[in-house]
Amino acid sequence: MPKLYEYFGLVVFFYANEHEPIHVHGEFQGGHARAEIILKDGKVLRIVFSNLKGKPPLSGSKMKDFQTVVRAKAEDIVRRWVDFFVFKKHNKPEIITRKLK
Repeated sequence: MPKLYEYFGLVVFFYANEHEPIHVHGEFQGGHARAEIILKDGKVLRIVFSNLKGKPPLSGSKMKDFQTVVRAKAEDIVRRWVDFFVFKKHNKPEIITRKLK
């Protein structure tokens, strides 16, 4: 489970055996969510956020935090996905200690 970011307790990651489309998971105190990054011509077109079937959702404030992190880091997430799954590079998690806008 490559951890990408930690943001005030929220963990953003993908599983080592993931599949396309590019997506990440968010988890905080048992709550879960998913963000799928839709690309067009190599650029982020949009991001689709959803809850995971069979798992408790993130709380309202943590879902907002998840959305904030994924929107702010979408291009980096795509790069990290390619690095990990295509080039087999190790991923170093980033701990974000200041609020993102």
